[in-house]
Amino acid sequence: MLETINLRFEFRDEDLETGEILTDEILHGIDLKIEKGSFVTVLGHNGSGKSTLAKHFNAILTPSSGNVLVGGLNTRDTKNVFDIRKRCGMVFQNPDNQIVAAIVEDEVAFAPENLGIDPKIIRERVDASLKAVEMYDYMHSQTSKLSGGQKQRVAIAGVLAMEPECIVLDEPTAMLDPRGRREVISTIKRLNKTKNMTVVLITHYMDEAVQSDRTVVIDDGKVVLDGTPKEVFSHIETLDKIGLDIPQVTRLMYKLRQDGFDVPECITVDEAKQAILNILGKRK
Repeated sequence: MLETINLRFEFRDEDLETGEILTDEILHGIDLKIEKGSFVTVLGHNGSGKSTLAKHFNAILTPSSGNVLVGGLNTRDTKNVFDIRKRCGMVFQNPDNQIVAAIVEDEVAFAPENLGIDPKIIRERVDASLKAVEMYDYMHSQTSKLSGGQKQRVAIAGVLAMEPECIVLDEPTAMLDPRGRREVISTIKRLNKTKNMTVVLITHYMDEAVQSDRTVVIDDGKVVLDGTPKEVFSHIETLDKIGLDIPQVTRLMYKLRQDGFDVPECITVDEAKQAILNILGKRK
């Protein structure tokens, strides 16, 4: 669904005093393949390049060198941009920066209307998208009166109404409280499973990453780890070195192994609970 081939990206700016062109390379030769229907999280601390990478999947940014393919379409070809953005929708960190309409159903209908879709089909898409994110009962509500989590779900519905094959979410829960975060992540997981939608979630929350099929860690514009969440979080020293948190249960199991206990690597509370009960049972 998505592929980057030796992707490099640099910001260019002009020094107003000297006229010199200043460059700052953010991504340093990234190679990734993301399969259709997968749920991939991308982790990295602030400034690591993960949001810059996300913007390449929607052709908001294009490579300084290398290529990005979305469903086989190269983002460097301007003729492909319209089709790329239909195939790969994007949800940003702050829903207030994405929502443009005063009423929920008008917001969800906004993108399909701009695509010139038949009004009858738009009506069907609006209803289906709001049901998919469990916001159908709020169809006639004012967007300004919604909670943060509800606004983010409406923003996701607006993308779904375009019927994309892939959705990229750039830290969509960063500004939400725990309840809002749970609502949004639950919605993302449901869409991935029920609609076979490819999901790329940019996040810095470890508990969100452990729920994905695959986790990619970006540091200083390079991929440093790539695998299942359990595989990635087994590299505790590497993650500590680049300043990323570790799931608490993973660190607990790590400390227990250091103290001589024969426990497996765990990334969920249930796994850790069972491992500890097994130790207690053997000792008893």
